[in-house]
Amino acid sequence: MAQELTTEDKLEYQFHPVTSGALHFKVRAANDAHIALTPGPAEGEPMYEIFIGGWGNSKTAIRRDRQKPDKALAETPDILTDAEYRGFWLRWAGGSVALGKEGETAPFVSWDDPEPFGIGYYGICTGWGATGSWLIEGGAEITTTDNLQYTYRPIPLGALHVEVRAPSNAHIALTSAKHETEPMYEILLGGWDNSASVIRYNRQKPDKARVDTPSLLTNNDFSRFVVEWKHGHLKVKKNGSVLIDWQDPNPFGISHYGVRTAWGAQGHWKIKTLDPRAPAPAPAGGPGWNIPAATPGWTLPTATPTGGATCWVDARGASQPGWSLPSTTPTGGAACWVEAQGGEIPPNATPGGFDNEQLYVGRAKHEGALIPGKIVPSHGVCYVAWGGLEHGKTEYEVLTGCEPAWLPATGGQVPEGALPSGETEDGEPLFVGRATHEGTTTVGKVQQSHNVCYIPYGGQELSFPEYEVLVAK
Repeated sequence: MAQELTTEDKLEYQFHPVTSGALHFKVRAANDAHIALTPGPAEGEPMYEIFIGGWGNSKTAIRRDRQKPDKALAETPDILTDAEYRGFWLRWAGGSVALGKEGETAPFVSWDDPEPFGIGYYGICTGWGATGSWLIEGGAEITTTDNLQYTYRPIPLGALHVEVRAPSNAHIALTSAKHETEPMYEILLGGWDNSASVIRYNRQKPDKARVDTPSLLTNNDFSRFVVEWKHGHLKVKKNGSVLIDWQDPNPFGISHYGVRTAWGAQGHWKIKTLDPRAPAPAPAGGPGWNIPAATPGWTLPTATPTGGATCWVDARGASQPGWSLPSTTPTGGAACWVEAQGGEIPPNATPGGFDNEQLYVGRAKHEGALIPGKIVPSHGVCYVAWGGLEHGKTEYEVLTGCEPAWLPATGGQVPEGALPSGETEDGEPLFVGRATHEGTTTVGKVQQSHNVCYIPYGGQELSFPEYEVLVAK
């Protein structure tokens, strides 16, 4: 759920923790791979610790502030090995900490902290007879020795979905504490009488980046932005396009954000911390509509749809922010297209590929066409291929509720049972396809008249005569 805030006409930030994020990593160790999550680059309180393969590589635990008893403990025999890398994802959102295996959506150990805090750094170590080799977010290899001493690095990425209503001067700070700090990023939207926007570092001039943004903000309606940071690359996006960005050569961990308005402006804000990389949580009870009642922001019908066709469901209603679905179960199929925006992924979404994170099957409108494509949660958009280019769409639909099979095909062919998932501006049916490119598996569209599958990748529309097609069971 989004947090709603009001800022007065004064240059004072209101600070709040960034409580959502994720870390993908691989580790090769015989036992005892430990991860710490902290607000700053050192041990202290508050602090989470996750022990993978402890107790002789037999158990995994979550602990807070180095205190016993463990907050969560799971039997995980032989979860680690020093013979090969094992992949995992670690997710935190509003106090919920969950650890899962690469390629699986459900965590195998998790805990809900009633007193969440902002996380800006992670630490890794090994011990009890184990040295470790780590690959974090596809980065360079890190080696940890058998000494139980954490080495700290900033969380590589994160994001905020921001809606603000103000006549001008909406300011956002990103910090490593719940107050102004050094280092510190500032994003000034609609400054200079709503004519320009800038990025500043440590409140210093000259600005790190500046763009003209006439009439960017309005006091009559909310303006929507996505603020994201990845390995020091700070971006502000609007309508799926980059509004302003800057690459920090020395990134730091971001655990809190602050907002303010000034110079004659009062602001009304809706801010949601986005989970940029972790897989969507798996619904309880297997495929269907049922999900745990504790899942924040979601309301779904209790009946499970049956059949093999698809249906379209408008999931966004008057209860925004959050999700709701009709009280009656849709008929005609177990697969449904659910409206979403800004990187949101509903329960039971259909995974379709991988590019440093899980990609999901989506579709979006563009130039009169409805085009299947890839949803990249950390980017906050669904990318579709059209006219030789890749186009990012902040508003899209997500394929949910189906058990997909991916069948090989060539030359524009589609197998029996392929799922019609869109159409060109001329009314030709489009199908969901995917292809492998530069180490990724990327979702796109199969257009039979062109004899290829098109994928959106690296800003371009790429064509592949050999591909896979989604068949919904």
